[in-house]
Amino acid sequence: MRIHRAKTRLLLLTGFILLLTGCSISDWYNGYYVERASIIKEQKKSAAYYDAESPEMKELRKKNDAYCRELASKPENRVARKGYENGVFNSAMYDGCMEKRGTPTFNTYESRQAEKRREERRARGEIVL
Repeated sequence: MRIHRAKTRLLLLTGFILLLTGCSISDWYNGYYVERASIIKEQKKSAAYYDAESPEMKELRKKNDAYCRELASKPENRVARKGYENGVFNSAMYDGCMEKRGTPTFNTYESRQAEKRREERRARGEIVL
C-alpha cells in the first residue's frame, strides 16, 4: 500500500517537473507575450496619432502619401540591397517627403518627440554630452 502511494507521488512529481522545464513561463512571458504586448501598444499609439487629425489633414495626408510613395518607389530612387536586383523601397526618402509636405509619419513624429525630451534633459543637466 505504501509503495503504491510513493509511485503515484513520484509519477506526479516527475510529470510536474517535465511540464515546468519543457514550457517555462518566463520564456513565454519574456518572449511571446512581451513582444505581442509591445506591438499592440505601438499600434494603439499610431492609431491615436492618425485619428486625432482633422478631416482636411487626413485628405492632405492621402495626397502626400500617394505622391511620396510614388517618388520613393521610382527605380532611380530605390535603395540597393544585396539579394534584391531591382533595389528596395526608399523609406528614408518617403519619411522626409511626408515631413517636408507637412504630414509627418507617426515614426517621424515619435522620433522628434524623443529628440525634444533628450534636449530638455540636457538643458536640465541630467544628460552630459
